[in-house]
Amino acid sequence: MIRCRSDNLLVTLATNQIVMNCADIDIITASFVPEGAEEINATGFNYQNEDEKVTLSFPSALQKGSGTLKIDFVGELNDKMKGFYRSKYANPSGEIRYAAVTQFEATDARRAFPCWDEPAIKATFDISLIVPKDRVALSNMNVLDRKPYPEDDSLVEVKFATTPIMSTYLVAFVIGEYDFVEAQSSDGVTVRVYTPTGKAEQGKFALEVAVKTLPFYKDYFSVPYPLPKIDLIAIADFAAGAMENWGLVTYRETALLIDPRNSCSSSRQWVALVVGHELAHQWFGNLVTMEWWTHLWLNEGFASWIEYLCVDHCFPEYDIWTQFVSADYTRALDLDALDNSHPIEVNVGHPSEVDEIFDAISYSKGASVIRMLHNYIGDEDFRKGMHSYLLKFQHKNAATEDLWDCLEQASGKPIAQVMSSWTKQMGFPIIVVNQEQQGDDRILKISQKKFCASGPHEGEDCPNWMVPVSICTSEDPGCTKLKVLLDSPETTITINNVSPDQWVKINPGTVGFYRIQYSSAMLESLLPGVRDLTLLPVDRLGLQNDLFSLARAGMISTVEVLKLMEAFVNEPNYTVWSDLSCNLGVLSSLLSHTDYHEEIQEFIRDLFTPIGLKLGWECKQGEGHLDALLRGLVLGKLGKAGHKPTLEEARRRFKDHVEGKQILSADLRSPVSSLHKQADMQEEKNRIERVLGAISAPDLIQKVLTFALSEEVRPQDTVSVIGGVAGSSKHGRKAAWKFVKDNWEELHNRYQGGFLISRLIKLSVDGFAIDKMAAEVKSFFESHHAPAAERTVQQCCENILLNAAWLKRDADDIHQYLLQRKAPPV
Repeated sequence: MIRCRSDNLLVTLATNQIVMNCADIDIITASFVPEGAEEINATGFNYQNEDEKVTLSFPSALQKGSGTLKIDFVGELNDKMKGFYRSKYANPSGEIRYAAVTQFEATDARRAFPCWDEPAIKATFDISLIVPKDRVALSNMNVLDRKPYPEDDSLVEVKFATTPIMSTYLVAFVIGEYDFVEAQSSDGVTVRVYTPTGKAEQGKFALEVAVKTLPFYKDYFSVPYPLPKIDLIAIADFAAGAMENWGLVTYRETALLIDPRNSCSSSRQWVALVVGHELAHQWFGNLVTMEWWTHLWLNEGFASWIEYLCVDHCFPEYDIWTQFVSADYTRALDLDALDNSHPIEVNVGHPSEVDEIFDAISYSKGASVIRMLHNYIGDEDFRKGMHSYLLKFQHKNAATEDLWDCLEQASGKPIAQVMSSWTKQMGFPIIVVNQEQQGDDRILKISQKKFCASGPHEGEDCPNWMVPVSICTSEDPGCTKLKVLLDSPETTITINNVSPDQWVKINPGTVGFYRIQYSSAMLESLLPGVRDLTLLPVDRLGLQNDLFSLARAGMISTVEVLKLMEAFVNEPNYTVWSDLSCNLGVLSSLLSHTDYHEEIQEFIRDLFTPIGLKLGWECKQGEGHLDALLRGLVLGKLGKAGHKPTLEEARRRFKDHVEGKQILSADLRSPVSSLHKQADMQEEKNRIERVLGAISAPDLIQKVLTFALSEEVRPQDTVSVIGGVAGSSKHGRKAAWKFVKDNWEELHNRYQGGFLISRLIKLSVDGFAIDKMAAEVKSFFESHHAPAAERTVQQCCENILLNAAWLKRDADDIHQYLLQRKAPPV
């Protein structure tokens, strides 16, 4: 039985009822003690399960004034990875054990204790846990006292310090078996990273990142970290990547643990980003919290932007801002071009609607528009505005407009007006650019209209944005020559002193959240900048990504993009290759519906072979983080495209790895694939699970799918195993979708209400390209409801129809181009 008390509860109007949030909890007794008066016992508990509420009824009216509410109740330690739940793990001797952990965001504190479970209803929390004496017990604050429990000598009572005033969704407690590593940050905060027993050294990298990060944020915000300690802990079964509970941040093992010998470069980078993200929330989210879930985007968008700033500070060699463009910015543009996107700010009514907005619009578009805003304001004024926002609203709640006010005062720019055009309406513009030369001046004609994945928005009621537009020239590609705020449908700009042979580029640094369509002559003049690398890597990437999107939308032919892609043959940059690889993957998946899939595979082999030969299999003296990432990417791509020498070498190295002759470097294990059962690290298991889907034999595909739901795979990882199969081949796609339909009940029960159900649906069906499949997906989900994934289903159906239209429109031209590039010259 659990006991909770709410002190200083203020009754503002006499009432004989108290309504609070409560889910999967049985209340045994409840009473109210008015200050200086007799205790009044509640006589009825009426549960409204749909609304996750309980009404406590009292025999007489509770009078105005303060008092204490006491509740004794019983709850369940569930298996749903939300609320207060149990997480399964094996101890070093292989014995199965359970830890008890919490995950309360967005609305699941009510599963652990009855409370007012809304971000704006803040309180201080005094937490005591009665736990087995051989277990570690942690909560948001430091331990004040740990003493034997009088009623049972195998238990101890652990009492924690009082928290600052905070929201319920940030409360946390964890009970289990853990080792830890510890350090002090330069500003005196005790930092610990808790790991599974026997794996303390795998916490050292995250510890090093956290110890560098806390002082960075303290300086950036000019506000100190407000708690005496912070713990980062790896949880075996965990639905999200991580959760920013104040002072006790919980992580998936793969987002926190790094094995110095077996972890690959991309895992280190992922851990650094996630640690940076969650620690940013300690200020932005925890100290100042959004008023209501409508403003969730501000919390997540901001942390998703500043995590890159922080990693760039800690690891400048990662070239992380170029990776931001590929990982977040282009992903958000793709999703936001759909008719079934949504504005950044979404009105949230019922709590069940919250889960669905934890998506790429809140995180990635949110981060992208904050990056654009930071660039528009300038770092100094941005920091000034952030500082005043955090000071003004600390320990309180704020709305999006409150941040705009503070930034407006700091910069003197019309922030609220500019930003509301990006947060309150969905979508983004395509900027159409034409130019003419007049003497020594270049005259640019620029216009904006809404960009849609199905082609440009035609119609009267076209929305407009306030678009910060920057322009550079080939004279100095890294430097902005001119900045304008485009606040009308079109405008003309004159750039002085630009000779006819110089190129002009819009959006240097690829910071503005929009696509660009250049006139043919302008595009032609930019191509040499791709070949000779005078365009910055991030701009070479942006140019290719824009063209790819225009082709998918039917505004240019896909052949134009293939011609541009061939200009990347000298490309040295990992992130540029990564984005190219991703887009070629989309194209390859599209053409798997035709009988000339082999021709696009050959195109991929031709494009990737020179860089593959240059890199080779062995890492060379003086190579860094990005070379390791590039080698894994290129060899994996060549293998997937059926490049015989790569496949043969991969088989040879795999055999040597299995026989223990020559262990594969961690960066090559994904392209070469590996052994599941013997992998002890969660990162290694995940790496193998994702590549298992690349098997092509139908009976083996079935085996992989069955394996996905077995005990061998952690519940949160099942989704990526099924996704791996769906993304691997035409046959895999069909088999994965059938498997999801056949096992829908089990999958839905496992993930209902969480974002994993949306991810599962997206990975299973997004690659189809036949109109009738869209109808099949739609009708399946009409009879198998998944309320938390409603918008995802609509987006997937839209994507299938877009793929089908693209295939109909461009398939013949692509085929012709792929054939004639191989034809001997006449």
